[in-house]
Amino acid sequence: MKKVLKFSLLAVLALMMVLSACNGSNTKTQSGKDYTFTDSLGNTVTVNNPQRVVTVMGSFAQIWCLAGGGDVLVGTTDDTIDTRELGIDHEVTKIGSYTAPNIEKIIGCDPDLVILTGGSSLTTDQKTLEDTFKENQINYCYFTVTHFEDYLHMLDICTDITGKKDNFKKYGTDVKANIEKIIKDNKVDGAPSYLLMITYSGGIRPQASTTQTGKMISDLGAHNIIDDMPSLLKEFSMEKVIELDPDYIFAISMGYTEASAEEAIKKLVESDPAWNQLSAVKAGKYYLLPREMFQFKPNEKWDQAYQYLADILNA
Repeated sequence: MKKVLKFSLLAVLALMMVLSACNGSNTKTQSGKDYTFTDSLGNTVTVNNPQRVVTVMGSFAQIWCLAGGGDVLVGTTDDTIDTRELGIDHEVTKIGSYTAPNIEKIIGCDPDLVILTGGSSLTTDQKTLEDTFKENQINYCYFTVTHFEDYLHMLDICTDITGKKDNFKKYGTDVKANIEKIIKDNKVDGAPSYLLMITYSGGIRPQASTTQTGKMISDLGAHNIIDDMPSLLKEFSMEKVIELDPDYIFAISMGYTEASAEEAIKKLVESDPAWNQLSAVKAGKYYLLPREMFQFKPNEKWDQAYQYLADILNA
């Protein structure tokens, strides 16, 4: 009996270790109405049916609404209200831009949860707001969303908070199944090369395979030339691009309208005489990607973004 008991205890401990390893930093627990999770910065966050939520990024406001929390969203960034259709029928306070949020307006919303981005490539790093929230005893959490898996993780936690897990299936796991099928049915042979770049008013910035759109294109079987010459990430060189001569060129403009995006591309890229020497340009395989799917997070339309790229690579 003692041997059996000893074996059983060991088995239970082993199982607990496996479960712990599987959960890792994504540990989530439910105790009564208290829900505890680990955010993207490793903070332990406990919420209890929040009724006044502020999001400090447009795509996060959308994810929160997809999770069924739109009725308790009381504040979000200006661009969210101006450019995104969230299906909210009540007034929501504008709290500034995600690069320069107005902390006074956020506090003025009297939030019981503030959802921020843990990304650091912003004019104002939102991680610096932690001390202010602590001083004002405001509950907060950080998410970092770059790839679909990050979006799925955030949606999982948000639907846990709202208690609307059907939305996780509809806007999460169903989308994941679609993406897996799109990749399986459309993955290209031969690893055609591509250049992905973002254009700003001040210049061009090539994008690595680890970026949002870079990963999607690479998932579909194409090869990013930046992987062969990472120095281009620090200093763009048209001469080096001509040397590598990618089969496809994808551009994302940070312009606020399609017209301004096209104008920026013409000014920064197409005006260069060397541009027309590229094989991708000669073959008509140069694409300005739509901002709603590639400048912004596509969220529940992430499968549509994959399909958009798959149609290009398989044309």
